[in-house]
Order: sequence, then C-alpha cells, then structure tokens
Amino acid sequence: MDMKSLLKYLVSYKRESVLAPLFKFLEACFELVVPFVVSAIIDNGITGERGAVYIVEMCLILVALGAVGLVCAVFAQFFAAKAAAGFAKYLRRDLFNKMQSLSYAEIDNLGTSRMITRMTSDVNQVQNGVNMVLRLFMRSPVIVFGAMICAFLIDALAGGIFAAAVVILCIVVFAILLVTIPLYRRVQGNLDGITTYTRESLTGARVIRAFCNEDKEIAAYNRQNEALKKSQTFAGRVSALMNPLTYAIINIAVIILLYTGALKVDAGTLTTGEVVALYNYLSQILVELIKLANLIITVTKSFACAGRLEEVLAMQPSLKRGSKDRTDGMPFIEFRDVCMKYAPDAGNALTGVTFSAERGETVGIIGGTGSGKTTLVNLIPHFYDASEGAVYIDGINVNGYSDEEIRQKCGIVPQKAVLFNGTIAENLRWGKPDATEEELMRAVEAAQAADVIKSKKNGLNEKVEQGGLNFSGGQRQRLTIARALVRRPEILILDDSASALDYATDAALRHSIKELDYSPTVFIVSQRTSSIRNADKIIVLDHGAVASIGSHEQLLESCPLYREIHYSQYEEKEGA
Repeated sequence: MDMKSLLKYLVSYKRESVLAPLFKFLEACFELVVPFVVSAIIDNGITGERGAVYIVEMCLILVALGAVGLVCAVFAQFFAAKAAAGFAKYLRRDLFNKMQSLSYAEIDNLGTSRMITRMTSDVNQVQNGVNMVLRLFMRSPVIVFGAMICAFLIDALAGGIFAAAVVILCIVVFAILLVTIPLYRRVQGNLDGITTYTRESLTGARVIRAFCNEDKEIAAYNRQNEALKKSQTFAGRVSALMNPLTYAIINIAVIILLYTGALKVDAGTLTTGEVVALYNYLSQILVELIKLANLIITVTKSFACAGRLEEVLAMQPSLKRGSKDRTDGMPFIEFRDVCMKYAPDAGNALTGVTFSAERGETVGIIGGTGSGKTTLVNLIPHFYDASEGAVYIDGINVNGYSDEEIRQKCGIVPQKAVLFNGTIAENLRWGKPDATEEELMRAVEAAQAADVIKSKKNGLNEKVEQGGLNFSGGQRQRLTIARALVRRPEILILDDSASALDYATDAALRHSIKELDYSPTVFIVSQRTSSIRNADKIIVLDHGAVASIGSHEQLLESCPLYREIHYSQYEEKEGA
C-alpha cells in the first residue's frame, strides 16, 4: 500500500500533471543559461573590447531570461496546484464514500479520531506531496546535474570539484534524512495523540466541568503538548544540521574552486568570467539540494499518510451477504440460537439468543449494563453479523437483504440522540425525503414532540445547531423518535431512547406508538420496567444470554433478575 495506488486520482488532471513539470524543466533550462551570459558580459564586455553596447544587450538578454523563467514558474505553480487540489478532492470524496460504506465493525475498529485524522491531516499531507513533486521533481535534478555538466564543459578540473561536492552533499543530506524520517513519524504519532486528546476533552467538556477536573485535564494536555514539543524540537535540531553542513561543504568547494580557478586564470587557461560562472553554478547546486532534501522529507511523510489512506480505501465491509430465499410460515422476526462477538478473539456479547416476534407486537428488552441489549437490536437492521445462528425478518435471513431494503423496513432511534445542522424539518425528512408537512406533524405528535415545535418561533423551520445543542436532551430524544416515525417503519427500534423523558411523557409516548395505524413491530430497550411492563413479551438478558422471556407479571413471579430490577425501582408494596 503506497502512493502508487492513489495516482489514479490524477487521471482527470493528466494535462496539468505533464505541463507543471514541463514548465519547471523550461525554467531550469533558462536558469542554467544565466551564468554563461554573465560570463560573456565579464569576459567580452567588462574586460574585453566590445564595450557598453554589448553589456546592455547581454543585460537585456538576462532580463528576458528572467521574465520567461518567471512566466514558466507561474504556469508551473498554477498547474501543480490545480492538479494537487483536484487529486485531494477526488481522494477525499472516495475516502468519505468508503467510510460511509463500512459496517459498524470497521468503524468501531478504525475509531472516530483516526478517521477524522485521515480525512483531514493525512489527505492534506498527501496533497502537499503531490504538489511538491509536480513542482520540483524535474527542476532540482535538472539544475544539479545540468550545473555539473556545464562545469565540465567549462573546465574538467572544476567539473571534478563539482562532482565531489555533489557526492559529499548527497551523502550528508540523505544521512540526515535517514535519521529524521523516523523522528518525524514519531512527531506525527504524538500529533495524532494530542488531536485525539483534544477531541475527547472538547466532547466531554461538560463532564470535565461537572467534576471540576479542568486543572487535571489542563495538566494532562500540557504533558501531551510537552511530549509533542520535545519530539518536534529534537527532530528540528537534527534537521537544522542540514543547512550549516551543506553550506560548509559548498564554501569549502568554493574556496577550492576559487583557488584552482585563480591559478588557471593566472596561467591563462581559464577566464575570470568562467570562474564566476562556475561559482554561480555551485550556488545553484546548493539551493537545489536543500530544496530536494525538503522535497524528500515531504514525500516521505506523504507516503506514510498515503499508506494510512490506502488502508481505509482497501477495507471491505465485513457484513456477509446471503440468499434472499424466503421460508414460509416463519414469524415476522426470529432469532435462532444467535451468538455475537465483536472481534474474533473477544468473548461473546450474545450467546444462544432465541426468540420470535410477530407483526404489531411490542417486545421489551431489559438487563444489566453490558448484558447485550443494544447488541441484540443492532442485529435486526444488520449493523453487525451474527457470529453464529441467524436473524430472520419476514422469512428471509437479514444478510439476504440489501442495506437499503433492510433499513427501509426499520425505524431506528439509537441511545445517543443525534440531530444534524439544519432545520427541524430537514432532520425529520431523513426518514422520508419527500414527506409533507402534514406527515411530519403526525410523526411529531406521535413522538410527543408537538410542544417542542410550538415553542419555537419558526416551528418546523426552526434552526438546529450542530449536534442539536440548542435543544434539551428530552427534546432531542423526541425529535429523533419523530424522525424514525416519519417513514412509517415496519420495525421500530427504541434503544433506551426515552431515558431523558419524564414518566408521564414516556407513558404517553408508549401509548401513542401502540395506537399507530400501521402497527409496527416495536422493540423497546430500557432500564425502566415501567417502559416495558405493557409489552407483549419482555426479554431479560444476563451477560449476553436470555435469562427469561415473558410478560411483566410472569417475570415478576419466575425471574429473580427481573424482580430485582423492578423492585430496585419501585416499592415492593406495589405487588406487581
């Protein structure tokens, strides 16, 4: 996995990818002519007999070379920037599309912070690498080797000095690069760590303040920041050796060149102008080797980032796809001896779960923390694959449905109520893009959110800030329930989605859902027995296994775990 596999994103920019280095090549060629012109001015105009007119003519040629070189440089920069920006646009598009296509399992494995880093920092680094390569991969080698060839054309001994200087410079530059590349990788790792820590701190800002842990978090952040500073400083100090060492080598070469050149000028085998030209060529080599070293550092970072991006782009959704064959006579939803684990080497989150539900039934799911409640309902819309056993909907294994088909059947309200930036109406239409205002209001009323809409000045067109921060927790939960109800789903999954509601609103919500005219099969995950006591059946989970199934009254008599949960919330004098 490397940069090569990402070059397909430059296909739409073939012309720019050719023209950028071509114009840089032309710029380098014009730059190599300049020392010859300067040499001619000195030898023929200043110390020669051609006079001021010749000097003016040659100076005009220098201006023309500079102007043409500038135009070539501008065009090269333009085409390189256009190709690099387009490359990043298509890469970012495919990366986002790939992330959207991944299953919950891959998203869990990647992690939110890592995906954000790949989408932003890594893509930007690769874009910079493409830009730098298109700008410099033709210019620097042409200048270095062209200057060395020109030196040999002027004088063989001077050319030998140039060759020795270039070899020594290359050894120094690449030695420093070999040392700094792993240091920069460590810096990038520390940067990833501080980015993750910053994101966690911002996400959990309210929790931090609630526990008055601001000073502790600041101290922890400062430690991370100090580690990043130390790694950057050390890498920078090693990199900083490049300039003094290269300048020292070039100056030593200049001293040798001027000494040997002076001897040859005195002997009449070399002119003053040719010595100046050789000095200029040596200066050009120094500048270009520094640029080449920076290019190599940038490209090395780009290759590392490209590997991380390719890792994501090469990922395939792990969800299994099966047959769409239907088995007649089955319940609407059936779990058959289902086991589920999140990783091959992890323990089972669910073990041997077997139950069924008919159309229009309400199924309550309860259990202790970590008992597998959310895992169970996530298998219904095929967010995850069952490790063993199978889940059937309408007689078909869930892996026989496409994602669109199975999700169209389901209305899902996750544990965390998430609203997106926009208006209330735009958020509700996620469930049904063409829903009318009347349909939206019916869903809102069923979700007990009518008072939320009425309390807002703009009603359904009220602005929703990012994450729904301008709404309370209970308001967000009711609006997310309304969003699920807009599409009139066959299966409605409420994953602890009423936890922020008071008991009266919760009861009204359950009654309203029970009265829906399209009679969905409802799964209610809750910690409250009051939320599920009127369900047709209640599944009690204990460490991923089904402890018991039955009605509220039956479970109070036969299931110690359910009885314990219920009486921890209500006085035993209730008697039921």
